[in-house]
Amino acid sequence: MTEFAVASSPAVRIQRLAVIGLGLIGGSFAKGMRQSGLCGEVVGYDADPLARNLAVPLGVVDRVTPHLAEAVDGAELIMLAVPILAMESVLAQLAELDVEQAVITDVGSTKGAVVTAVEQAFGKVPARFVPGHPIAGSERSGVEAADAKLFERHKVILTPLEQTEPAALDLVTALWRALGADVEHMALADHDEVLAATSHLPHLLAFSLVDTLASRSENLEIFRYAAGGFRDFTRIAASDPTMWRDIFLANQDAVLRSLDAFTRDLGRLRAAIEERDATALLGVFTRAKSAREHFSNILARRAYVEPMQTQVVNFIASPGGCVQGTIRVPGDKSISHRSIMLGSLAEGVTQVEGFLEGEDSLATLQAFRDMGVVIEGPHHGRVTINGVGLHGLQAPPGPLYVGNSGTSMRLLSGLLAGQQFDSVLTGDISLSNRPMGRVAKPLREMGARIETSEDGRPPLHIQGDSRLVGMDYSMPMASAQVKSCLLLAGLYASGRTSVTEPAPTRDHTERMLKGFGYPVAVDGAKVTIEPGHKLTACKIDVPADISSAAFFMVAASIAEGSNLLLEHVGINPTRIGVINILREMGGDITLENEREVGGEPVADIRVRYAPLKGIDIPVDQVPLAIDEFPVLFIAAACAEGRTILRGAEELRVKESDRIQVMADGLQTLGIRAEPTHDGIIIDGGQMQGGSVASHGDHRIAMSFSVASLRAQKDIQITDCANVATSFPGFVELASSVGIMVRLEENT
Repeated sequence: MTEFAVASSPAVRIQRLAVIGLGLIGGSFAKGMRQSGLCGEVVGYDADPLARNLAVPLGVVDRVTPHLAEAVDGAELIMLAVPILAMESVLAQLAELDVEQAVITDVGSTKGAVVTAVEQAFGKVPARFVPGHPIAGSERSGVEAADAKLFERHKVILTPLEQTEPAALDLVTALWRALGADVEHMALADHDEVLAATSHLPHLLAFSLVDTLASRSENLEIFRYAAGGFRDFTRIAASDPTMWRDIFLANQDAVLRSLDAFTRDLGRLRAAIEERDATALLGVFTRAKSAREHFSNILARRAYVEPMQTQVVNFIASPGGCVQGTIRVPGDKSISHRSIMLGSLAEGVTQVEGFLEGEDSLATLQAFRDMGVVIEGPHHGRVTINGVGLHGLQAPPGPLYVGNSGTSMRLLSGLLAGQQFDSVLTGDISLSNRPMGRVAKPLREMGARIETSEDGRPPLHIQGDSRLVGMDYSMPMASAQVKSCLLLAGLYASGRTSVTEPAPTRDHTERMLKGFGYPVAVDGAKVTIEPGHKLTACKIDVPADISSAAFFMVAASIAEGSNLLLEHVGINPTRIGVINILREMGGDITLENEREVGGEPVADIRVRYAPLKGIDIPVDQVPLAIDEFPVLFIAAACAEGRTILRGAEELRVKESDRIQVMADGLQTLGIRAEPTHDGIIIDGGQMQGGSVASHGDHRIAMSFSVASLRAQKDIQITDCANVATSFPGFVELASSVGIMVRLEENT
């Protein structure tokens, strides 16, 4: 017997494969394995004489037999590819044969029914049985449709049981991957529920729609003028009727649950049309459109749902050049987040211009759609929010997934603590490793019931109907996210909620609450809010993000001959630390056309090259530039003399340990950088080239892109997939003004 314990080995090989059922799926598997060279012999069996007669001439199998016992004799792998309702008789025959040494697998689309049939036939499920289901197919059927490449870039779901032998699972996994399939493992019950919703229900609807229209007297005209959308949707109605009859009967319970849910929603949609309820219709259509785009984007780019290292995006930044031109960077992320949150809680329709269409902000937008808020857009930065009022949110259908957005998770935790429904906040693998105790602890003191993992990390389980009580809270560490979280919880608390910060942090929440007509009292470092008021819809113009502009400010400051104008940048006093620090280092930065837009100060920022000098960064500027320090470290590396940063412990718990990661990268480039417990010491010098790791942190990746302007050789920056999270279009915009950064080819 061939050894096959190592699933990842490309050399896995078996001597004999038996394929029972030579239809589209079974025939394609047989043909693909035969062409792969991984099987010494492929033997086919099918009850249909015509299929048997065609299988060898079509190159599907090496030989065919009308006898099941002959087909499986000596086989190391037996593939069951017969219809669900025919499986029982095949399994009953197999149970009478000596197949104990063979691995058995199947391709049935309902795993519960198959496993039950296996158990009934064998008395128990054999350890070498591996349930499987390829998510691939065609409206064509039969052995003549067999395609050796059918499974390339398609998912194959395996649903191993507790007793499944690991070596058997490894073999089946390896052979499917040899055919180009993307193999995933899933719990059996989950598989049947998911497939009932995503495959079985759409097929049922397509069959039903075509049957209904074909039964109408004007059927010829209907089909003559049917547009592409109709043809695309109803294409699956040309699938094998017998196979689908069997699937619906085998997966009856899960299909009925999906069908019942769809029927209820369809009834509500019918009522909305009958009652001319434009808002309800718009809600369904915008949620559907955005959900499809949102989840398609997530799955295509894998930025949210898989570990960062599986999405290989590296940058190559080349040395030299200067920065010239006039640009506007994307909208402020902090304000974009808050515009969706407060606009959803307001009464009336809020119009937002300049919304940042990055993954973080879109995650917040999707969360509120999941809670029943009708939101149009975004389209070219324009978003329309049909607010539901402070008490109008609805329970989401499942966990609220916020991707990589720490702002979304922390602010939403305060808002959700005051709702009547339970909720769960989850994020991607990076966010799931970030501490949430700083918001969970004070919220619990207000009466919120929040559960986290043992070490205070996501997911956050928030119980509804908590009796929140306002409190006076002195923050041990300055954090705008913690402050905003507690203020949002204070909207739902009994009594007054006050937050005192040890140092100034961004005040976008306070400003925007006032913009929506909600009273907020600010007395020095203390911010106070009381319940009992309402938010009234308004218009919001989101300024360009100073955190995004910071990369270009530093770039123009360090590259000789640079002269750059950054338009419409927010210069909120709690955010201008990067300007103050660069000026103290000798930077040539001027503010032009200063104005106020929607309660936020805005200006055009002109930056010219100037020799920089090292400084001892003032501690009072640290909270005002906390997100901009990675690129400020690049400025320090290009400055003459020593730069010292203290009081920046928060940098240790961002998307990465930004102090250590930046120190490691600078040292790789030949710069002396010594991390301390709360900061860093950097001695300016000449940067070389090399490979630096961003650790999935977008700000690290963009900062080292800027560093290339003063480097001697190319800088390769690894793990840059999350740049799109914070700054969509960064590479293109940077290249347009003279920063020579590009995606690494062939990654």
